[in-house]
Amino acid sequence: MTTVKPTPEQWGVLNGQDVYLYRLQNSNGIKVDITNFGATVIAISTPDRKGNFADIAFGFDDLDGYVNDGHFVGSIVGRYANRINGGLVELDGKFHQLTVKPGGYHHHGGAIGFNKKVWRSTPIINDGCPGVEMEYLSPDGEEGFPGNLLAKVTYTLNNENQLIVDFLAKTDSTTLLNLTQHTYFNLAGHASGSILGHELMMPLDNYLPVNKNQVPHGEIAPVDGTPFDFKSPKAIGKDINANDEQLNLSDGYDHSWVIKTKNSGELKLAAKVTEPVSGRVLTVYTTEPAVHLYPGNALDGAVGKGGAVYNRRSGFCLETQQYPDSPNQPHFPNTVLREGEVFKSKTIFEFGITSN
Repeated sequence: MTTVKPTPEQWGVLNGQDVYLYRLQNSNGIKVDITNFGATVIAISTPDRKGNFADIAFGFDDLDGYVNDGHFVGSIVGRYANRINGGLVELDGKFHQLTVKPGGYHHHGGAIGFNKKVWRSTPIINDGCPGVEMEYLSPDGEEGFPGNLLAKVTYTLNNENQLIVDFLAKTDSTTLLNLTQHTYFNLAGHASGSILGHELMMPLDNYLPVNKNQVPHGEIAPVDGTPFDFKSPKAIGKDINANDEQLNLSDGYDHSWVIKTKNSGELKLAAKVTEPVSGRVLTVYTTEPAVHLYPGNALDGAVGKGGAVYNRRSGFCLETQQYPDSPNQPHFPNTVLREGEVFKSKTIFEFGITSN
């Protein structure tokens, strides 16, 4: 199979900017559809153990669906994914008030984050595999963040059935940065209902407890003896409704798990999810220091592709990222980016099947 650059397909126009759709396809028939609105993954087609293909990613049939979406479906989230308590941050002796939600915390980049921007897009061949590069220049002061920030994400689909997500960012003034990819998965097929029977394994010893606003309060807690222990595979739904203070605060799992790395460029296993009926497996590797599990607790019945209804807990996200609220927690990994520095990270979503 000869690799060719993905062909941009005109998908709409938003505020005078062209929105395109790209399809990446590998030699095994796996397909990933991506749009430059929000640098968003809109479909992922993979086979089950019988060889039957299905789309396992949430999405919408048209651009309007994404413009009106309130759940960050498939998109890149930034300039700072997840939450910052209070929203007032100090950088190099200057205070900056970020956009906050009711409750007084910054969330997923603010009122109009990276998921609602049209990114500049370029189809590429990356190491012999189809890909697409997306760039967005976030201006100084956007959502309260200082500095002009150039964010770049490169998607590559290789013949090992891996969707590789590479981030790169630069700034002209000290700022904060935390980028993540926010696809909702259902390995039985995006329209298949509850994901609580999916079996999840995360070989991680610690997680970050939160307050009532789902903002970490600073503790790095062991998972042993708690519903947050996924070191051995178990159904996502096994303990999700347990009478646990942290689960009660967050209406289920909405937490980050700590990934211990020796250096910032080291790829580590973050999670492995198996759907027992179809046999589909999703394995996630990342250089990021945390992975956030969100099993769609607040999904509210939005109508997606082909009339699919995305109800509560019908899709899950594994958001590889920095620790939430790092600007307020000095012992958390640093999320400050300064002029002259280059931020890089890599996350791999690997698609497979199990025979049993």
